[in-house]
Formats: sequence, structure tokens, C-alpha cells
Amino acid sequence: MEELGLVGDLAIVAAAAVVGGAVARLLKLPTVIGYLAAGIAIGPHTPGPSGDIDDVQTVADLGVALLMFTLGVRFSLGELREYRGMSLVAGVLVTIGMLGLGTLLGVALGLTTEQAIVAGMVVCISSSMIAIRVMEDSGLIGAPGGRITIVVSLVQDMLVVVLLVLIPVLAGEGDDLVAEIGLAFLKAGALLAGIWVIGTVVIPPLMVRIAASRSRELFLLSIVALALGTASLSFTAGLSLAFGAFLAGIIISESEYAHRTLVEVLPLREVFAVVFFVAMGMLINPDSIAEEPFLVFGIAGLAVVGKIVLLTASGMLFGFSARTVLPAAVALGNMGEFSFVLASQAVEEGILTAELNEALLASVLLSIAVSPLLFLGHERALAYAQALPGLRLVLQSPAAAAIPDETRLVNHAIIVGYTQAGREVAAALEGRGFRYVIIDDDPMVQRRLKSQGVPAIFGDASVPAVLEMAAIERARVCVVTVVDPAQVESVAATARTLNRRLDVVARGLKEDSHVRLRELGVSRVVQSEFEVGMQFVRHTLQRFGLTSQEVQALLLRMRRDRLGEAEPDRP
Repeated sequence: MEELGLVGDLAIVAAAAVVGGAVARLLKLPTVIGYLAAGIAIGPHTPGPSGDIDDVQTVADLGVALLMFTLGVRFSLGELREYRGMSLVAGVLVTIGMLGLGTLLGVALGLTTEQAIVAGMVVCISSSMIAIRVMEDSGLIGAPGGRITIVVSLVQDMLVVVLLVLIPVLAGEGDDLVAEIGLAFLKAGALLAGIWVIGTVVIPPLMVRIAASRSRELFLLSIVALALGTASLSFTAGLSLAFGAFLAGIIISESEYAHRTLVEVLPLREVFAVVFFVAMGMLINPDSIAEEPFLVFGIAGLAVVGKIVLLTASGMLFGFSARTVLPAAVALGNMGEFSFVLASQAVEEGILTAELNEALLASVLLSIAVSPLLFLGHERALAYAQALPGLRLVLQSPAAAAIPDETRLVNHAIIVGYTQAGREVAAALEGRGFRYVIIDDDPMVQRRLKSQGVPAIFGDASVPAVLEMAAIERARVCVVTVVDPAQVESVAATARTLNRRLDVVARGLKEDSHVRLRELGVSRVVQSEFEVGMQFVRHTLQRFGLTSQEVQALLLRMRRDRLGEAEPDRP
């Protein structure tokens, strides 16, 4: 495809991605695995048609920037600020811990001290692209575990500045390490401060004018220019493209154009993100794995297992339950895009040989390929571990109640998860004077509810003892609003076991989740897209002249056919 150049390469990538993604869906695997496999198939290390990896990698960088930009648009600083303490400490501790473990393993495998330290650097950085995509696909990106994933990824991107400065020092070329690190952070801080000032002072009025032009293409071009421009400036400062793009997204998230931005950019993001995953697969050289199996599997195994253990332990020390922090730990249990940058610089400095570099890159890509597969089984692994006597007490977070003395839990509602939906239910009950208690295992929510004097229990609602603390045997209804599908099912099953007469309302997150939840005894399944559709149907039919009674009857039939609800809502 030399004649067509980049167009031909992207044609190959797109065709391979369609096949790989379709096969992965048929096998009920994450589509990321299909895209990686497609990359291996069209890579230069396997027979058959192949694309130019350099051209494809350049386009793949757009996927990284746009993914982090849209992620920043979806979150506000307020949402992430609560997790800064835990994630900052956890990110630093896990990075330093993995750097030390990777260095020790490298020495044990016969590498020189300098080469072992570089191996530790490669090990300690996770793939923010893979981690965030996995969390998005599972629907957990808005949960506490998703926020932990985001902030830890950003912390690691910041620490890469230090690692890049250290590599010339290892090669004997650095003069004053402290001064060089300080200068790198000073330049990065000054540039990011400038970006933030421009983003908060210049961009808002500019966006107002662009939006007023009513030109869709002009709005999209402006957004893309902001995302890629900020990402490029961040890269110039020694940080990552991902960090700068995320910062640009945060700027937009604070404006009135956040929703419109997501609508315009998401289709573009999906295309380039797929190119990134295929590009990762194209880099995998099966021969490297065969030539240095102990090094490749040893480094990859250490990165995966070490990060899962260290990050889970760090999160639990800060009060998060294992159920909350384990998905983030598994999603980050890999090595990342910056591992390639660190290894490449070490080759340029003469620390790594070409053969050793290939082996390290093979271990990076192996960890990236394994990470989504491990995520599929993390819920089952946690359930198995919690069933073991030796680990039950370690993995089970302690429960605590903060219920005012005047609150009597009789004929009350139990709200599991202080999400947006949970807050709406609590506000409605509060307004009518009905009793309720909230169960949540997020320590950030714990502090907030304590300060507000809201009746709450802090713990994992899937544990019978926690529901018993909420007087479930005397409750009237249990509303499960958490966004983790496995936790929804676990809580619903436990609640119905403890109180067979209890009315359980649960969030349905998967397309066919209502079937499983109805089997568990859930009285009402609330699926967000379906509920939104019902409101559109209600308004549209009323505009066509149908009476409220006719519309209500139609909606009840739709609920019965779609969700299996046999009887109407009770007042």
C-alpha cells in the first residue's frame, strides 16, 4: 500500500478492526482484545498484508488525546478533587513500589543495575488508555473506582517527567539531578498555568462567539483545535499528550458547552481510539516472547500482579472497599504507552540493547493484552477470595453507622448508593417526611453525609451484616442505585434473602439485566435509556391528542413487554 500511504494503511487498519471487533463480540470478549488481535494480524511481524506502523502510530496518538479530552469533559474538578489525596498517595506509592520491584527482578534476571532500573521504570507506568477504556466499557467510569483510575493515571503521567530526567543520569550524562528535575517541573507548571489561564479567560468568550455562528463544523474544529493544541503544549512541557488533553476537557466541562462537545467529538474519538488499539497489536513481535520468555513473562507478570496487589492495598488503607478499588487496580494492572517512550530513550542513551528493548516492549504489550481479560474475571476472583477464611476479614471493609438517635428505622427506605439517582430519591423522601437510610462504601461520601447529619451506614451493602444494620427486616423498600452490575445483583440477592417481603427497585445497567434481576426477585428494574424513552413516548403521544389514561395504559404494556412487569405502579 506504499502508493496510497496513510490512506491505504488506515484502510487496512479499519478492515482488520471490524473483523477483530466482530469476532470478539461473538466470543463475548472485550472488543479491545479483538482490536489488539487485529493489530497482530496486520503487523510487520506476521505474514499477510500489513500497514506502516509509524503512520498508524501517529494517527493513534489522536485517539489517546481525544479519549482523555472527552473524559475530562465528562468530569468536573469538584468530582475529582475529593479523590486527590488518596489517588495522589496511592499513585506515588504504587509507582515507587513497582519501580523498586521491577529493578529487583531485573537484577535477578541478570540485567545490569542501570538496565534493571530502566526495566523498573517501564514496569511502574500503566496504560491510561487501556484502563479508562476498560472502565468505560464496564460502565464503571462514573463510579468511585473509575475516578480512582483517572486520578492515578494522571499522577503517573506527572511522574513520567521525573523518570525521563533520570535516564540520562543513569547513562552518566546528568550533572545536577535535583536541578534538572526541578527545572522540568517548573517548565511544566508554568506551561500548564498558562494553559489554565487561557482556558478560563480566553476560551469561554471565544466559544460563545463560535456557538453563536451556528456552524457545526466551526464548533467541532474549535473543540478539536483546543484538545490537540493543549495536548501538544503539554507534550512540549515534558508531560503526556493525555494529560494536556484531559486538562482541555476539564476546561470545557466547566462551561455550558460540555454536552454539545461530547455529542460532536465522541464519534471521532471512537474511530481514533480503535486505531490506537490496533497500533498496539501491530507492535507485538511473537519472536521476542520466544527468545526471552523468562524476561518477558517475568516483567509482565510482575507488572500485572504487583500493581493489582499494591493499588488494592493502598485503596483499602484509605477506607475504600475491595469491591470499589479492585476494578481500578485490575484496569491499571498493565504497562503503558509511556513505557515505550522510556525504553526508547534508554536505547538512545546506550543503556538498553536492541534485543533487550524488544523483550521489554513484548512484556509491555503482553500486559496490555492480558489486562482486559483479567478484568472480565475480577468479580469472580474477589468472591472466591472473600470466601477464604484467611482473606475474608482482610478484604471485607468494616461497617459503621451514623444514624441520629431520633431516627427510627421502621417502614423505611434503604437507598444503596449515594449516586445522583440516590440523592434524588433521598430528597423526595426527605421532602415528604418519610424515613430512609443510605448505604454507601465510599469514604468520601461518608464524610459528606456525616457533616450533613444524614442517616447512613458505611459499608458494602452486599454483606448481610450491613443490610441488617439498616434494619432490613423492617424496611418497606430497598432502592439499589449503584452503577456496578455485579454489585447490583449481589445486593438484590442478599436483600431478598434477608426479607422476602421487601420491595426491591434496582438499576439495570446491561441490555438484558432485567431478566437476571427479575429472577433475583427485584420488583422494578430501572434502565436509564428505557426510562428516558418512556418520557419521550409520553410527551409525543400527548401532543398527538391521547389522554393521560391512554398514554399510561400504553406505557404499562411497554413495561410489561420489555421488562416483564406484570402489574402497574402502586401509589
